Amino acid sequence: MGHFSCSPNVVTFTSLIDGYCRSGQVNLGLKLWDVTRDINMLPNAYSFSIQINALCKENRHHEARRFLNELNSYNIVAHPFIYNPIIDGFCKVGNLDEANIIVEEMEMMFTILVVGHCMKGRMADAIGILNKMLTIGCAPDGITISSLTSCLLKAGMVSEAFQVKHMVVEDLNLGVGIRSVRFRPNQNYEYRVPEFSQTSNQIRTEL
Repeated sequence: MGHFSCSPNVVTFTSLIDGYCRSGQVNLGLKLWDVTRDINMLPNAYSFSIQINALCKENRHHEARRFLNELNSYNIVAHPFIYNPIIDGFCKVGNLDEANIIVEEMEMMFTILVVGHCMKGRMADAIGILNKMLTIGCAPDGITISSLTSCLLKAGMVSEAFQVKHMVVEDLNLGVGIRSVRFRPNQNYEYRVPEFSQTSNQIRTEL
């Protein structure tokens, strides 16, 4: 690339690391990762995802866990496509304790995202993040639920606020403010819109 006056960037290195990992040469990918550190090149979320996924496929879960721990150092949000392979990997080898620790860490991150979207008026995004929390077994706490339902009501989205409350309290048997759901293999947390016929005033009363 130097012959063409082109400097490699994070996309270049991420593509090369991906190529090594896909061909089963994960250790070469790790060496290239070290090169990016030596030249102070900042990785992105996809860089981490590729390396973590490759390590998990080789059952090197603790190495992948160390990469996950580095995300905050680079101000990168832990998206599901980054941490799901690690949670799945630990569960498959029977290490549910470690999987649950990761889930607890993700709970805090998701809560911050839900509240942030609410403050920006992005209700659909906030509900989507809550749904992702439930999908992987993250238990929303009282702050998450109260913030989301309050913002939905202020936005005039009464039925959505009702659905969010009952999705959490009834479908998952959670008391608001209690973080009791933990990741369990083969357990499915799918979002189901409850059937109801209450008037708006009745819904507001329940909330």
